[in-house]
This record gives sequence, structure tokens and C-alpha cells, in this order.
Amino acid sequence: MTRFRAGHAAGADWREAVDACLKELMQAPRAAARANQPRTKSPGSNPSRTSPPGTNHLGFLYVTDVIAEQAGEILDRLRRETGVEHWIGATGIGILGASAQGSGEYYDQPAVSALIADLPDDSFRVFPGRGDDAAGAGSDWFETQRPNVAIVHADPRAQRLPVMLDRLAEASGAFLVGGLASSRGPMVQIAGEVSEGGASGAWIGSSIELVAGLSQGCAPIGPAHIATTAQKNVVMEIDGRPALDVFKEEIGDVLARNLERCANFIYAALPVGGSDTGDYLVRNLMGIDPNKGWIAIGDHIESGDGIMFTKRDRPSANADLVKMLDRLKKRITRPIQGGLYFSCLSRGHNLFGDAGTEMAILREQLGDIPLAGFFANGEISHRRLYGHTGVLALFVEPE
Repeated sequence: MTRFRAGHAAGADWREAVDACLKELMQAPRAAARANQPRTKSPGSNPSRTSPPGTNHLGFLYVTDVIAEQAGEILDRLRRETGVEHWIGATGIGILGASAQGSGEYYDQPAVSALIADLPDDSFRVFPGRGDDAAGAGSDWFETQRPNVAIVHADPRAQRLPVMLDRLAEASGAFLVGGLASSRGPMVQIAGEVSEGGASGAWIGSSIELVAGLSQGCAPIGPAHIATTAQKNVVMEIDGRPALDVFKEEIGDVLARNLERCANFIYAALPVGGSDTGDYLVRNLMGIDPNKGWIAIGDHIESGDGIMFTKRDRPSANADLVKMLDRLKKRITRPIQGGLYFSCLSRGHNLFGDAGTEMAILREQLGDIPLAGFFANGEISHRRLYGHTGVLALFVEPE
């Protein structure tokens, strides 16, 4: 049976944080048995290798950016103490975790969050961050395991990141879920080794049931429109009218009289074509030209594309997160064993109020499940890059 255990902690330095995290991990069920199992050769000793057959322990590791430079030492320590060889993860300006001892969000301090999964034999493959390499897709393992999901961490500075994600998804047909590293220093990824650049993570075989959900943290304030005239990131006309006129009508008289109040509250949204759930990509408003009636947004848009507007505040984010969790629970018929959560840097205490509120909502809705994650510089769901969202992946007990 698949088992998960988690630990999360902060400390005065990285060693103290790791010590506290390990203490929690080793107190979890079956921890002692796992620690005594023989170790396999580390894929980190050969960066060209993915995780070898015969493995059934996968660790997820997230560290705050203030200790990003010690990520390699932290990884080595966890390998030695847990006996788990294969780890993936990233740095975050904030990280999060949940365990039997409670949940927490950590910012601006040395902190570590780890999740260990005991998975069916040979049910995953770790792939390193090496550009748009499909990381072994088409191999015998892909043919036998047919991965449905890939957990992906990526460098937000990678110029061809959307292409990388497309290739990773097309290589296997897998659903991608994850986040972009966030840091005021090194943008560290962990995938058998500590590195920067590209996209890395682990393919999860079809023997593992993993259910994913996306919370936009926003609420639409009007219907979808057509950007009848648009170029690059500038929208000139919406539905044949000056874009700013349509925008003002939707946000209401109070905001229209002082457009500066729209900052960090009103956003553009680009509907996802073919979505049967009304999915959309939230993008920042970058500028307004009141003389020409134009609007600039934080993404490329062309004439004929769809556009809408959303509001983002604490009540909307709270309601949308609960709604997403309700949808997930209706899809799940067996116990949840563990989870990963990738939340935008703009969320957490910046949106929900006190630090820990977002995690408290997850815990209230899902119960006492082991979970790890971080606050990302962008979120990955399917093969698309999102912003201002929360992406949740839940591992479900096998039949």
C-alpha cells in the first residue's frame, strides 16, 4: 500500500530547520523501516541518468530562498538520514507544509518542507532540468508505465519555457502539474541533483492515481468579450468599441473614476479555448492610455482573441479555493494519501491575510493529510503557465 509522510519546520539556520523536519519525518509511520532499507546509487552522481528501476521511494523537497545556497547540503543530509535516494523540488520565497503536527507557511527564514512517498516498484522516473529535453520519453519504461502525470519544477528565467512544457506534455501525453522556482537569489531546482535552468521533475506512472485541481483566486466581473483590435500586448478595441470604455463599464463607476485603485484588484483574463470548465489565464493590467482608450496586459494577445476581466480579493480567493476543493472531493472515491500544493507568490499571506490561512483552508477541507509545496513564480497545470493560482495534486490510495 502506498504511504506518505511529511515534515516541515523553520530554524535559526538550515541545520536546525532540517533537524526539526527530520524529527517529524522519522516519527511518521514506517519511517524507521524505510531508513533501514538499503540505498541505491544516486542519480545525482551521473546527471545524464534518470531514476533507475527498482526504486519505490520518492521525496519532494522545498526550501526557502534564504538557504538556497545550502540546498545541496540539505539534500545530502536528507538522503543520509531517510535512506530515500530520489528527490525532486525547488526553492521558494515562501514554502508550505502539513503533517499530523499541523500546517504552516514559512517566509524570510530558514525553513524546509519535505514529503516522502512510498510508491509501487518502478512507478516513477526522475528527470533533470536540461532545457527542452523530453527526458527519456519513448523508452521502454514509458511504454510499460504510460505516465499520466508529471510533477514539474522550472526556472522562470528560461526563455523557451512554454516550448519546454509543450514538449514534455507531448512526449507522453502526461498532465503536467507544478510550479516555477521563486527566489531572491539562486533559482534552485532539485531533481537527483541541485541545478538551475530548464524544467525538471518526475514522471508518475499510471499505477499511481493522482488528481489535480486549479484555483484561480479570482471571480469574473463580466462576460467574455472579443478583442476585435489587438496587437502584441495592447488591446485597442473590445467588441468593436474602445477597450477602455468596456473596461470602465464592467468595473463600475467608483473604480472608473480612479483607475489607480484597480491595481492588484482588477485583472485581465484570457479564456482557454476548448475548456469545458470555463478556464482562463489571469494576466496583470500593465497600463492604460486614457487618451486612446487602450489597455495593455501582461501577455500576448491578437485581434479575435477572447478577453474578460476579473476581480481578486480575499473573499473571492477564499470562495474559489473552497469551490476547487469541493470539486476535487467529488471526484475522489478513496482515501487521500498525500498532496503537493503550488501557490502563487501573490497568494498566501498577501491575499488570505495572516500567514497560514491558505494552508488552514486546505487542512479544514481535506483533513489531516501529509502535504508539501511552495509559493511559486508561476504555476503549471496541464501544459499551461498560470499566475495568481493555487495548483493542488492529491495522491489517492490505489484500489
